[in-house]
Parts: sequence; structure tokens; C-alpha cells
Amino acid sequence: MSGRPLPCSAQEIGSLFLFEKLSAEQLGRLCAEGRVEGFEPGPVYAEGDPATCFYVMLEGTVVLSRRVGGDDVEVTRTSQRGVYAGAMQAYIGDRVRQVYNNSMRVTAPTRFFVLPADTFASIMREWFPMAVHLLEGLFFGSKNTQAAIGQRERLLALGSLSAGLTHELNNPAAAAVRATASLRERVAKMRRKLAVIAGSPFSPDQLAGLIDIQERTAERVAKAPALTPLEAADREDALTDWLEDHGIEQGWQLAPTFVQAGLDVDWLEQVAAAVDAEILPGAVGWLNYTVETELLMDEIADSTTRVSHLVDAAKQYSQLDRAPYQVADVHELLDSTLLMLSGKIGSRITVAKDYDRALPRIPCYPAELNQVWTNLIDNAVSAMRDAGGEGTLTVRTARRDEHLLVEFGDTGPGVPAGIRDRIFDPFFTTKPVGHGTGLGLDISWRIVVNKHHGTLRVESVPGDTRFQVLLPLAAAQGDGPAPDPSADGVPLTSEEPA
Repeated sequence: MSGRPLPCSAQEIGSLFLFEKLSAEQLGRLCAEGRVEGFEPGPVYAEGDPATCFYVMLEGTVVLSRRVGGDDVEVTRTSQRGVYAGAMQAYIGDRVRQVYNNSMRVTAPTRFFVLPADTFASIMREWFPMAVHLLEGLFFGSKNTQAAIGQRERLLALGSLSAGLTHELNNPAAAAVRATASLRERVAKMRRKLAVIAGSPFSPDQLAGLIDIQERTAERVAKAPALTPLEAADREDALTDWLEDHGIEQGWQLAPTFVQAGLDVDWLEQVAAAVDAEILPGAVGWLNYTVETELLMDEIADSTTRVSHLVDAAKQYSQLDRAPYQVADVHELLDSTLLMLSGKIGSRITVAKDYDRALPRIPCYPAELNQVWTNLIDNAVSAMRDAGGEGTLTVRTARRDEHLLVEFGDTGPGVPAGIRDRIFDPFFTTKPVGHGTGLGLDISWRIVVNKHHGTLRVESVPGDTRFQVLLPLAAAQGDGPAPDPSADGVPLTSEEPA
């Protein structure tokens, strides 16, 4: 947006801190190739537009703002003469995307000295070649360092998740291996028992009755009720007494298995009524092998199902088989992340879920949101662990007007007020050396704010810290798999030296 043209005074331009060391010839060239423009209150340029000009304020009041979601958030307001903004990186050329990284407006009649971006770039290279090299090195070095440490942050997270997933997979896999070995042993014993029964003087009717009892016992195992420890102990005592009263040796060893399978005294009375007394011990032993076999097969089924769920959770977490940008259920993403991190969370921290299941699916980058959940959960767990190792992690979802709220609460010591404004800054960390890069919250902020047009904020008092993520329920115009902005915006800089 252009203002009204005004006379350019080399003397006035030379009085600015930015240009005070220039010669009269250089100041003359600035006035010849640049211009002075006056603006009435209103916008000067908009965030995201091509960066065509470099602005230095001569007088007036200027405001810089950034888009956060659908709102313009003010980041700087000043009347300081000599502040500058606009095409700050024009000297780098087309190696970075040259757009305005913020919006600028004036709130009072304001005059700017304006240089076209191409002129600013050529003057910088011609007059300050060493400074340009230093600035280029600083700019690209900072970006490369941030990218490298960001990659390390992701690799550390991946390593932590891999260790947790390996631990979680090992438990059901080992259980399945143990159950399979036991099942092989029980089946071998069943074959031997079957040979004994076949050689016994059982009538066809007795064998048929025994097989019927076996089938009904297997069905009962599948419907075994859940018992409290006290109920289980009482039932074991009753079964042990019954077995001993009926001349069945080592009944105390059989009783726990029968109780686990849901069998009780009434059931054994039905068995005793269906077979003759002389074959009752053999019938009970045969049923014991049946029960053990069914329980072992249930254990194998549970273990392999657990492995399958973990693999599904890993696929959900990584989103490897899905489009980067899609409509997703936030609760599925949260559950997969919690499952992936369960090993790291441990048994001393209680996880409480307070989900609003009526919330709709939202357009988002699921894999990147999972990275946000990972960072926030990891920080919460670390805070509680440092404070004694116990606590409660509360994950809550709710609707906030046209946004979906995801809140992570912990009972740790809280975020001190003195650093609360810095925790989202790159490389800022309170963790010991070697335990954090300081990029977790910065990356999370970029994903939530820059990529999803949402909000990431924190509320904290000792014993109650809440990181809140607000995500739009509907996609904004132009949302989709587009590249991130190349920079976060450049604040106005005063004419006074730092």
C-alpha cells in the first residue's frame, strides 16, 4: 500500500541512527533511489504479501501484528523515531521466501523513508559486503542449527517412543511364548490322559457324558466372572474342601485353576452327579487339563491382541499409511500417543481421561499433532517425576466456541512466573544439560499456531499446570499441505544501539 509522496531530505535521513555514518554522496543516493511517504492511520502492508519495501519511520506511531488463528495479535507498538521493518532479509535474495512476516499499520499520521527491496539489497551488498556475509552466515547458520537440533529432538522422541514400544511389545510377546510352551505341555498330558481313559472300563454313555461336561466346562471358562481377591480366596477354600472330601488328591493345587475358570462347588456337584464315584478323580483331572488349556489359549489370544493393538497404535501415531493433511478424531490421536508413551509414564503416574466424545473430527496434520501431544506429555511427566515421581496426568477435551480444546494437566511443581513468558522460545529449557534441547515447546508452538492457526498457552500454579491447545473446528481458507512460513516475523528495531 502506498502513501502520499513527500520531499526527501538527505539531512533528515542522515540524522537517523541507521544512516548517521554515511557520506553525503551515499545519503544523496538514498534520497534519489528511495522516497519519503506519508500515511494516514490505517494499514501499511499485510502479513504474507510479497516483501517489496524496507521502511524506516521518521515520525508517527506504528503497530506490528501477527495472525494467530483468525485474529491479529499485536506484538509491537512504538513511536520511537528510526525504527525499521519490512523487507529485512532482501539482501539474501531468492534463497528464502521474501514475504512480510507481520502486518504493519499506523495509528497516527506517520512518515516513512521507504527503500525498494531490490535497492536495499544492492546497497547492502555494495556498501557493507562484510556485514552481508556475516548476516547471511548468522541467518542460515541459525536456521541450520535450529533444523539440526529440531531433527535431534525428533530423534530423541523417536528413541524414547521406540524404547517404550519395545517394552510394551515385549510383555505380551513373552507372555504368549510362555503360554505356548505351557499349552504344549498340557496338550501332551491330555493325550496321555486320553490314552488312560480309553483303556479304562468306561461305557459309551459315560464317555459321552464326560465329553459333554468338557464342552460345557470350556463354555464356562469363556464366561468366567471377575472376582475380588477375597471372593477368590473364599471360593478356593470351598473347592479345596470339596475335592478333599471326594477323595481327589492335591485338590489345593486344582482349586486356584478352577476358580480362575469360573467353576464353583455347584459345578463340581453337577460333574459328580454325571459320573460314577470310581471315575470321578479321573474326570476331574481330565477337566483340569481342559480348563488349563482354555485358560492358556485365552492368554495367548489376549497377548496377541495386545500386540496387534500396539502395532495399530504405532501406525496411528506415526500416520505412515495416511495422508499428511486429513480430517481426524483427536481422541484417537491422544489415545495412540498415551499408549506409545505408557512405558515412559510408568505406574506411579495416574492418567485420567476427560474426553468430550461429542466433539467432531477436525481437519489437521495428525502426525504433527501427535508430536505436540508427545512434547506436552513428556514435559508433564518430567515435571512430576522431578517432584517426587508420583502424580496425575489429566488429558481433557472440550469445545470452546469454534475451537476444540485439548488440555494437559499435571500435579507437578508448576512453571515459575519468571520464566512463563520464555518457555516457548527456541532453545530455552529448564532441564539439565543433555536432557533437553529447548525446542519441544517451540516446535509445538509452531505446529499449533503456524500450521493449524490455533493457540497454545499455559496456566500454572504449584500442583496444577495446564497446557491448553485450541484448534479450529473448521479449516480456514487456504489451509492444507502448504509450506510453513520461512520465519516468525521481525520486530521493529529502535534507532538506538542495543
